[in-house]
Amino acid sequence: MKRIILASGSPRRKELLEQIGVSFEIVKAEGEEIITTDVPAQAVEELSRQKAREVAERTGGDVVIGADTVVAAGGRILGKPKDAEDAERMLELLQGGVHQVLTGVTVILRETQKELSFVETTKVHVYPMTEEQIRAYVETGEPMDKAGAYGIQGRFAAYVSGIEGDYNNVVGLPVGRLYQEALAAGMDLAADGKDEKR
Repeated sequence: MKRIILASGSPRRKELLEQIGVSFEIVKAEGEEIITTDVPAQAVEELSRQKAREVAERTGGDVVIGADTVVAAGGRILGKPKDAEDAERMLELLQGGVHQVLTGVTVILRETQKELSFVETTKVHVYPMTEEQIRAYVETGEPMDKAGAYGIQGRFAAYVSGIEGDYNNVVGLPVGRLYQEALAAGMDLAADGKDEKR
């Protein structure tokens, strides 16, 4: 059995990995997140790599998966809101328009010393929202631990007019692409932790 570790405490990422039949454990990355670029795709890839490397060093897992998700609107990176006011500001930016959700994923395969990283991007279209609707949504508390101040799988679904790309990516982990990329690198994540025989 290979020891597969998810370097994230996100309950949404946990559910998505379980959904595709991966047996894994969770070891949350605890290092400080350092972004050296304001280019969204480069930033999420960098953060996913930092998380995966930190947990790989600490645990000695056979396969370590790191991920980070950001929302980008008007070329700006929106992470998790600092407070309710910050959440309202972010939602004001997103309402009535189109934004991107980017998830960077890094997989470290100890046996082959391989490290693979990729970024998945999904476009999300949002209906116009009034100030009252934004405030009422923020008051639910749902936006506070989510990049861009919303959860597409929660109450915010009422304001999503459509998406272009992978829905799971918006939730927090593009599991289809993760599975396929790992498979191409020689690892079947869902095969009860056994190596894919080629």
